[in-house]
Amino acid sequence: MTEMKNKPAEFKQAEVKPAEFKPAEFKPTEFKQAEVKSVELDNIDRQLINLIQLRFPVSKHPFEEIAAAIGTTEEVVISKLTRLKNEGIIRRIGPIINTRGIGGTNTLAAVKVPKSQIDEASWVINKYAEVSHNYLRNEDYNIWFTVSAPTQERLDRILSEIQTELSCPMLNLPTINQFKIQVNFHV
Repeated sequence: MTEMKNKPAEFKQAEVKPAEFKPAEFKPTEFKQAEVKSVELDNIDRQLINLIQLRFPVSKHPFEEIAAAIGTTEEVVISKLTRLKNEGIIRRIGPIINTRGIGGTNTLAAVKVPKSQIDEASWVINKYAEVSHNYLRNEDYNIWFTVSAPTQERLDRILSEIQTELSCPMLNLPTINQFKIQVNFHV
């Protein structure tokens, strides 16, 4: 196995047309409670995780570029990333967009859901493509989620629809000040 080089991998910048990005299709059957388990990682797994966290190439053949950077093949990269995704080590590969930077808005919300309705409530919340995170907590307000929308009106409509469908108390906790940190988990 090839050791990762000490210097960060360099990737060519590709021209990307907006039409190339397509929203993910919602499939309710894909949602399941996250399991916490330990997964054995080999050297290539670790190199991949370290590399893609902050420097994923935007190109026609990103996995080929990643493979070249760590000294393996494109097929190995795709196979390893698929396994890491299936095992829950990687949740997704995609951009993190500054919603406010493109004229949108976002909020953190919480609902107080009876334990007997948690699965149903999660399904109701997750059916909105604008919901990016959804967490169950051991508190009175027990389901917390983030919503990003192109307009305040759309955001308000989503929250209203969720609250109406669930018939549960909801907190809307919009951002007052945003403090961004960059997290990189070296493995």
